[in-house]
Amino acid sequence: VARGAVVDQPALLTALRSGRIAYAGLDVVDPEPPGKDDAIWNCENVLITPHVGAQSEQRVPMSTDLFCLNANRFRDGETLLNWVDKKLEFPRPEHRIRMDDCGRLIE
Repeated sequence: VARGAVVDQPALLTALRSGRIAYAGLDVVDPEPPGKDDAIWNCENVLITPHVGAQSEQRVPMSTDLFCLNANRFRDGETLLNWVDKKLEFPRPEHRIRMDDCGRLIE
């Protein structure tokens, strides 16, 4: 599980073709989307999903909760939660959201 650019795609294709890796399920690739002539499309042991791996029935309510929480934090001049550090390409640990056992956001 990673960003598409983390994977050495030519090496992955070589490993898939040789059988060193039996199968790959990819939700992100680099570049995204792959060009229509990209060799990744012709690998029979690759499943490519349309970048929806994080989808669940909780996604919309959780996104709405996070938006509302951050709107209030923005209004109050507080640091936003879950903002992505562009250099790291993911939220810093101190800015990540937390959830309780029922999937509700915790500040």
